[in-house]
Amino acid sequence: MKIFQHKQFWIITTMICVLGYVVSCTKKDQVIINNPVTSTSTLVSVKTTTAPTIDGQIDAAWNNAPKLNINPTVPYPGNGLFFGYNGDSYPATLRSMYDDKYIYFLAEWADAGKSVYVATWYYNPQKQLWAQEGTSNTYDVNGNLTRNGFGEDKFAMLFNIDKSTPLFASQTCYASCHIFTPYTDFSVTPAVAVSNANEGNHYTNGAEEKIDMWWGHLSRDVIFNQIDDEYQDWAGGPAVTNLAGGSGNGRHVNGITVSGASKTWPYAPTYTPVPPQGALSNKQSLKLDGTGAKVTVPMWVIPGGSNYYYILAADTLSGGKAAKITGVSSTGILTYNGGTIDPNSGTDYLRAGDPVTGGDGPKCFPSYIASPLIGAQANITAGAVYTGSGWVVEYKRLLKTPDVLKQDADFSSLEDQPFGFAIWNQSNNQHGIQPYLTLTFKK
Repeated sequence: MKIFQHKQFWIITTMICVLGYVVSCTKKDQVIINNPVTSTSTLVSVKTTTAPTIDGQIDAAWNNAPKLNINPTVPYPGNGLFFGYNGDSYPATLRSMYDDKYIYFLAEWADAGKSVYVATWYYNPQKQLWAQEGTSNTYDVNGNLTRNGFGEDKFAMLFNIDKSTPLFASQTCYASCHIFTPYTDFSVTPAVAVSNANEGNHYTNGAEEKIDMWWGHLSRDVIFNQIDDEYQDWAGGPAVTNLAGGSGNGRHVNGITVSGASKTWPYAPTYTPVPPQGALSNKQSLKLDGTGAKVTVPMWVIPGGSNYYYILAADTLSGGKAAKITGVSSTGILTYNGGTIDPNSGTDYLRAGDPVTGGDGPKCFPSYIASPLIGAQANITAGAVYTGSGWVVEYKRLLKTPDVLKQDADFSSLEDQPFGFAIWNQSNNQHGIQPYLTLTFKK
């Protein structure tokens, strides 16, 4: 088109892009939504004398709680981070109640599919290798969808902890949302300017700032009627990592604390160990035919199992129904104590259906071993039901937990709490965001 050949067009376009970048960032490494809403949406938590049963079924007690309609939308952070998902939205409703001990939440949103098969193991007969599905949609060089992601349906809520994060009052979840737009890599000499890393992390802007993060994984945590109780902190930030965009990942499970600092670049804080819990990776490396090249294969399988998306940690113990893979042949045959699995006989272990939208064979293996959350990470009780057209999720937490590490929000004062809400739809990190919300208590 001739319009693209005019110098005036490109001057105006450049000015618009520069202005858009300036107004979308509060600082060089922190991104907020391009068109922030100006009004506050309020979730009113009502006092109840009848506690709801946390099972994903909507009790009559919820009829007294007003609904807050929200529309979490995938933003355009400007670095390709959410490519292919930008602008997707997930309309939802929230309700809340509280009593003298707990605060309760009910979240509902439409979803055309129950996405719980995460990064499924399948066999690739062309390469004669076992592989895992990607957790996000993949695209070709022209931007055409090549394969739907095998990610997870999830949701999250963020709260300020003791008002420690000043920007949270006005920005809620964007107060810790950082992305790598042009940054300097000091891990090499001389330092190299990197234009775009296509990824991002959450971390706060100061060592004393912390944010409470509730993260509901709808394929794994709800197996045990739980959702993750986590927190976000400084994690070193750009001052420690020497990256203009920062490389620290400030998301941590509750109960762990800073234990020191790494002795090599990027000199980020180190943390106390995380006890084994939640989803554990179902992956290992074995040599082809015992002596060849190393390849990755599943670690545990349920022989003959069909349509299962997790393996219980208890089933990997002695006497459990899971079997450990001990060998793999150059033709993909897996060996375990008591038998073999041949992916070449039939299609049970192969990709199925349409190359883009298809699933996997009924006997393909899950990517994780499921175990309950423990300790402070297990503060939140949850129940979730997929109705066939969407999710109904109930969850509760103590108004005030026994937390002494400043990793939980305290609701016991019944003061207003700014918060943000996010929804993932069959994706890894791409999620719809609803910032600028306020939780208020009707006394």
